[in-house]
Parts: sequence; structure tokens; C-alpha cells
Amino acid sequence: MRARIAALMVAAAGITAATIAPASAAVMSAETGAASCAAVVDRPCVWQEKDGGGVVGVAQFSAADPGQLTMVQVEIRTQKAWGSPWITTASATTVTTGLVKAVTPRVSTHDLKMICATGGPALDATQRVTTCTGPF
Repeated sequence: MRARIAALMVAAAGITAATIAPASAAVMSAETGAASCAAVVDRPCVWQEKDGGGVVGVAQFSAADPGQLTMVQVEIRTQKAWGSPWITTASATTVTTGLVKAVTPRVSTHDLKMICATGGPALDATQRVTTCTGPF
């Protein structure tokens, strides 16, 4: 019975990994940052940069059509306690053509944090995509 449960858990983990991997492909760490984002098109690339003074959220979006007016919004979301709602603590938005990058103001907190970015055509909200880092 334990072997069947273990096999079921392994299969579920494999399915979960296969479905999550494409969506999280644009999530970068501070080490990979903008250098790895160059290959990501039509999906926001998001990462955090930490130092002793806190954390900033950075997002970059590159549209397939370089002449398209695009936007990217990046947010730092915090959570006071497990199960409580995520609150947007800082955000920044940039709208321009071609490569778009936004950086939030620095946030210093011991609360759980995650960085989320939404990017896409500035004039068509239905085609925008949101990507978030895992909580840290």
C-alpha cells in the first residue's frame, strides 16, 4: 500500500513539474538577471535584487514586434503571516516600444515577499501575462 501511495505521489509531482516549468521559465534569480532575460519574448521576466538595505523588484518585457507599444508592471508583494493576503508594498510601471524594464522602490521588511510582473501590449489588457517568483 505504501509503495502505491509513493508511486502516486511521484507521478503527481512529475505532472506538476511538467505543467509549472513552462510558466516559470521567465523567473530569474538575482544572479541570472537581465542577461538571461534577453531570450524571453512575450513573457515578463522578473527577478529580485537584494542588499543590506532591502530588496527591489525588477521586470523586463520584450515584445515579438519591436514597434508595438508595450507595458510592464512589477510589484513587490508581502505577506504578514501564513495564510494572510498578499499586499502590494511597492510597484512600478513602464510603457514604451521595444524592450521595457521597470524597477520598484527598495523595500526593507522581514515579511514573506514575492515579486510579480505583468507585461504585454499596452493597448490590449487581455493579452498581458503575469509571472511571479516563489515566496522568499
